[in-house]
Amino acid sequence: MAATAQTASLPENRLGSLAGMVWRPAALAGGVLLVISALLPLIPAFGLTWDRFFRSYLFAFELMLSLSLGALFFVVLQHCVKAGWSVVVRRIAEAVAGNLMWIWVFFIPVAIGMKSDLLYAWTHLPAEKATAAKYQYYLTPWFWLIRAAVFLFVWAMIARFFVRTSIAQDATGEVSLTRRMERAAPVAMVLYALTQSYAAMDWVMSLDSEWFSTMFPVYFFAASCCGFFSLLILLCVNLQRMGRVTHEITPDHYQDMGKLLFAFGIVFWAYIAFSQYMLIWYANIAEEVPFYLTRQASGWLGISLLLLFGHFAGPFVGIISRHPKRRPATLALAATWMLIMAVADMYWLVMPDVPDALVHDARTYREFMATATGEVVGWHPSILDLTCVLGLGSLLIAGAFHRLGSCSLIPEHDPRLHESLAFENI
Repeated sequence: MAATAQTASLPENRLGSLAGMVWRPAALAGGVLLVISALLPLIPAFGLTWDRFFRSYLFAFELMLSLSLGALFFVVLQHCVKAGWSVVVRRIAEAVAGNLMWIWVFFIPVAIGMKSDLLYAWTHLPAEKATAAKYQYYLTPWFWLIRAAVFLFVWAMIARFFVRTSIAQDATGEVSLTRRMERAAPVAMVLYALTQSYAAMDWVMSLDSEWFSTMFPVYFFAASCCGFFSLLILLCVNLQRMGRVTHEITPDHYQDMGKLLFAFGIVFWAYIAFSQYMLIWYANIAEEVPFYLTRQASGWLGISLLLLFGHFAGPFVGIISRHPKRRPATLALAATWMLIMAVADMYWLVMPDVPDALVHDARTYREFMATATGEVVGWHPSILDLTCVLGLGSLLIAGAFHRLGSCSLIPEHDPRLHESLAFENI
C-alpha cells in the first residue's frame, strides 16, 4: 500500500496549471459560440428563425447530455460490480459526469423552446388530437417541466454523491467511503435507468408527436455509451500527451476501454438499431413508419447510410482485434471517428421533421419520396448546428478539466488502486 500511495501522489497525477490552460479558453470559446448562436436569428441576412435555433440547440444539448450520462453510467457501474481494473480511469469519467451538477442551466433554452411552441408539435396540437390521453395528461407543458426538473435533480444528486465521495477519499483514505458508494450504486443505477429512459422519450422521441418506440430509450442509452467511451479514450490519450498519468494508464487499460467501445458503441448499438428498424418495418403501423420514411428521404438517406457503414460495419472490422485496442494512437483514431458518428447519430435523431400529412396522404413509397424534399423533411443544415454543438461541447470540456484541476487524476486512496495499477489483460 505504501508503494501505491507513493505512485498516486506523483506530480504527474495532478494537472496543475495545465487545467487552466484548457478550461479557461474552452469556457470562453463555448460562451462566445452560444452568444453567436443566439444572435444569428436576429440577423436577417442569415435567414434563420427561432424554431431553427431551438432545434439546433436541442441537438447540441442532447449530445452534451448523452456524453455526461454515459460517464455517469460508467462510474455507477464500476461501483456496482466492484471493478478493480478501472480505478485509474474512473476519476476522468467522474469529471465528465460532474457536468450533470450544472447542466440544468443549459436546459433552460430547451424549456423556453417548449413553452414558446417552437420546438415540440404536441404543444400546439389541433383540439381533436389534444383530447387523446397521452396529450391530455402526459404530454402537457406543466407535467413535462415537472418531469424534467426531477430528471435533472436526480442526475445532479447522483453525480454529486459519487464525485464528491470519491474526491473526499483522496484526503481521508477511508475504506468506508468505497463501501458507501458500493451500497448506493444499485439504487443509483435503477434511478439512472428510469430517468434516462423517460427523458429520452420526453425530450427526443416526442419531437414527432405521433411516433413511439419502446426500444428508443435503449437506443439513446447505446448512443450515450458510444459517445462517452470514445471521449474517455481521447481524454486519456491527450492527458498522457500532456505528460500526465503516463505510467498509470497502460495498454491493458486501453484494451478494456476499447472493448467497452466495441461492445456498447458498435455491437450493442447496431443490435438495438436493427431490432427497432426490423420491428417497425415488419409491423408496418401508420404511426411508426414515418420515422424511418423521413430518414430515407433527401439528405437524410446519406446520414442513414453513413450510420450503417460508418457506425457499425467499418468500425466493427477496424477494432475487433485486440491489437488496435492496445495501441493508444490507433485506438484514439477509432475513438475520434466513433465520436463523429455519435454526433451524426444525435443529429439524425433530433433534426428531421416528419411530415405527417404527407405520409398519410401518399399512396405509395415512390409517391412519398417524390414529394419529400429537403425542406419538407427538415434537411437544411445550418451554421447554427455547428455553433451550438461546438459551444456546448467546449463547455463540457471546460467543466471536466476545471474539476480535474482541483483534484488528483486518479483516486489516490481507493482500496482497489493497487489492483488497477498492476492490471494485466489476458
